[in-house]
Amino acid sequence: MEKTDCALILGSYVNGYSIVRELHEKKVENIVLFDSTRNIASYSNKITQHVSIEDTPENLLNALNKLHEEYEKIIVFPTSDLHLENLHKIHKAIEGYCFLPFNPENLIECSDKYHQYSWCEKLGVPYPKTIRIENIKDIDRILSIQFPVLLKPVRRDDLKIDVFRNLQLKDREEFDKNKRKIEDFIRKGIPFIASEIIPGDGSNIYAYVGYRNKQGVIVNEWTGKKLSQFPNDFGVFASASNQAPDTVYHQGRTLLNGMNLMGIAEPEFKYDYRDGKYKLMEINLRSMMWHRVGNLSGVYLQYSQYLDALGKIADKQSQIKDKDIHLFYFKHELFNVLFRRKYAGIFYKNLFRSDKTHFAVFCPDDLLPWIVDTKNAILRVIKREFKEYT
Repeated sequence: MEKTDCALILGSYVNGYSIVRELHEKKVENIVLFDSTRNIASYSNKITQHVSIEDTPENLLNALNKLHEEYEKIIVFPTSDLHLENLHKIHKAIEGYCFLPFNPENLIECSDKYHQYSWCEKLGVPYPKTIRIENIKDIDRILSIQFPVLLKPVRRDDLKIDVFRNLQLKDREEFDKNKRKIEDFIRKGIPFIASEIIPGDGSNIYAYVGYRNKQGVIVNEWTGKKLSQFPNDFGVFASASNQAPDTVYHQGRTLLNGMNLMGIAEPEFKYDYRDGKYKLMEINLRSMMWHRVGNLSGVYLQYSQYLDALGKIADKQSQIKDKDIHLFYFKHELFNVLFRRKYAGIFYKNLFRSDKTHFAVFCPDDLLPWIVDTKNAILRVIKREFKEYT
């Protein structure tokens, strides 16, 4: 029997489930899911196969080789930075039968936020004042930036090491209090970048998302903005919309082309009202949590990647902009409205003040993922447990 092709999604959280829904909607027949921690997408009736593996290059290679016995070509959709890192380590062993959505020549350096900012300098894209912290002697350089300061790992090593996703230092007192903790992480080999905090809440964050193929052509693209985040203004997606200014579109294209990025990439910007500029916060080199905004507004980036991998031409799509479309993640918004002060108005606006609001997980013909997610949300409310998700 002749082998067919399959779409392989790495990760089963909201971003993975959104890819499942998009590809299934486009009649992709074979959708396989790998994950290390079972989450909502693994309960979907839209997937062909679910495999639980440990997040190591060796386990991934073994699982891919086994999957290749069944499928001729495997089109890979990573949903975390660790997936990208693992794929890069084994790419030479699997590139003969796997379609990998990244440029292996520059993936690692382009994952470095400080490197991303250096490209902003070259390409004329605004970015916040930033310094790199690699050695213990560098820590005091944080004091050269006006407080408040945001400290982030250069790469998302916190997926393997229990380090904070970000740390806000409001003043010198907080710097002194956290200095020893920062030193300990640096001794473990984790570099940081310290950046000025651009004023404004999570509703000032905008994104350009594009799929750029290996011939250097941006096949499809869309822009949008976050409406709110969880658990705070430096957290992750809670609600988002398809609305964004043309500046975000042009700066995003400039970065994808200038940095020679391949696959799905998402430069994320924050508007700084002090000088009217949209400043790069970071570039995600894979599908982030709220990427479903794209296909809800007429742009199917994941399906564009699938067609490109098979040598087929994806139709050029225009994003719907004359309607305000919201993507609402009920679990995170529930936590926000229950445990953040004065949040009820934001909750109401995100849910009801749009032309059309879609729920990030709820799907009438695939209810089990929503049931599992809602059950987990209720349990966390009861236990008052709030861990950031990626």
